[in-house]
Amino acid sequence: QVQPVESGGGLVQAGGSLRLSCAASFTGYAWGWFRQAPGKEREFVAGISDTGSSNRYADSVKSRFTISRDNAKKTTYLQMNSLKPEDTAIYYCAAAGNIAAIAAGRTVGSWGQGTQVTVSS
Repeated sequence: QVQPVESGGGLVQAGGSLRLSCAASFTGYAWGWFRQAPGKEREFVAGISDTGSSNRYADSVKSRFTISRDNAKKTTYLQMNSLKPEDTAIYYCAAAGNIAAIAAGRTVGSWGQGTQVTVSS
């Protein structure tokens, strides 16, 4: 399994929006987004089931972020609205057997390089 490729990060002002993409070489798994801020551990952000019918979010991003996927394109997205400075981090995507495993960080395969999101105040 080739590592996923994240893209779409950038510098945005507080209150702005970004859409991240995660391109994978395989399907049939749940996918999730994680982030790691400087000096902090990597944390779960959002997860989506293999069919896209179920999703789960960290409390800190509920109602602001939306995860989706296009299985035909083998791509998972993270729409981020109402961004806050505390959302600043490197964002990564990864696969797991199901959403519960995503939320618990029990991922499979390799991590990508991530994409930097910086939110200025």
